[in-house]
Amino acid sequence: MGCDVKRLVSCGFVLILAAASLSAQAPTKRPSRDRVNVERLLRTLAHDSMEGRATASRGEERASRFLAAEMKKIGLKPMGDDGYFQRVPMAMLVANRPGGVRPPAGCQAGTFTLAGDSVGTPLWKCVATAPAGATPATSPAVTFRVPPSPAAAVPRLTMLPSLAAYDTMPAASRRLARNVIGVIPGRDPKLKDEVILVMAHYDHLGIRGPGVNGDSIYNGADDDASGAVAVLEIARALKQGKGPKRTVVFATMTGEEMGLLGTRYFIANPTTPLAKVVAGFEVEMIGRPDSLAGGFGKAWLTGYDRSTMGDMLKANGIPIVPDPRPSQNFFQRSDNYAFAQMGIVAHTLSTFNLHTDYHRPSDDAEHMDFDHMTAVIKAAAEAVRHLADGPTPAWHPGGKPTPPAPRAMP
Repeated sequence: MGCDVKRLVSCGFVLILAAASLSAQAPTKRPSRDRVNVERLLRTLAHDSMEGRATASRGEERASRFLAAEMKKIGLKPMGDDGYFQRVPMAMLVANRPGGVRPPAGCQAGTFTLAGDSVGTPLWKCVATAPAGATPATSPAVTFRVPPSPAAAVPRLTMLPSLAAYDTMPAASRRLARNVIGVIPGRDPKLKDEVILVMAHYDHLGIRGPGVNGDSIYNGADDDASGAVAVLEIARALKQGKGPKRTVVFATMTGEEMGLLGTRYFIANPTTPLAKVVAGFEVEMIGRPDSLAGGFGKAWLTGYDRSTMGDMLKANGIPIVPDPRPSQNFFQRSDNYAFAQMGIVAHTLSTFNLHTDYHRPSDDAEHMDFDHMTAVIKAAAEAVRHLADGPTPAWHPGGKPTPPAPRAMP
């Protein structure tokens, strides 16, 4: 029925109300399941209850249990020495004599010269007791600095060379950190013994007073809860598709912020033969777009031109570009570098745009772009799929980094 002149105004209101009603009933676009999961995982890992995930802390233990539970849900097989956990033994060294600290059993005092240490620095060299029948030379060594004066003898969290050394420490000094590791076994008879290592560190800086603007919890949402989330979601994507030809190990490492401690322990005590690892793919800081990489959904790879991994990404149309800030030396600043120095082709994926929340309490979930993260993780999963099923990556001439200098013997 039409409207006459007298009813024009009231009819107009009816039409407006009808249009508003239809608009309210129109379906809104819901976030994808992947996007929802990414946000759930990130907000959990970067929540205040995780207390900043400092190495060997109560918050790190909570985070490690959460990561292990998610790996189990995804269907990864555990690959630690305690289920999904690889225990990383640590101790809080305490002063027991002027100018020194008490090291674990099996240590000797002396003056050693190490890469990065000035000549004449007093150190302890500690070698774990070798098991019966083992060659002592195979036991990993750890070196501790000796404070030059009693005032400098501050208790310090230090990684130990083995669980055996851990057992020699007083119970009050012991601390235990954890790498969290799961695996998808390869399906190809010829390639299943080769390993792709997908990794990120999940530790951060913990609680530090007095903090900034009243906030003392360093949540580490971007650095590197975002990478740990990516490791889980890449694993989920691979489990949902056809099994990978190569074995893929998914590792979330502890102690990166303290000098790659979890990775160093993994290398000294590998849960998979390192000789079988043909590529390492790390993810670190993908929570915000980087305009220099192309913005939303685009990521960059450290050391892109050093190996054929970058060539593989480009050939398959994966939106991952060279590191736009080579002067920052990011290739050498993450866990991947320890593997690269061993000869394993290993790079790090990132979208870090040098934001000022880096290593500050403000690096929290509220500053994350979850749509961007989801898009980058999708690209990362495609990259890992190609690494698992495609040609073995190799170093370009001159691309392989120089191995670390051997430590001088006492």
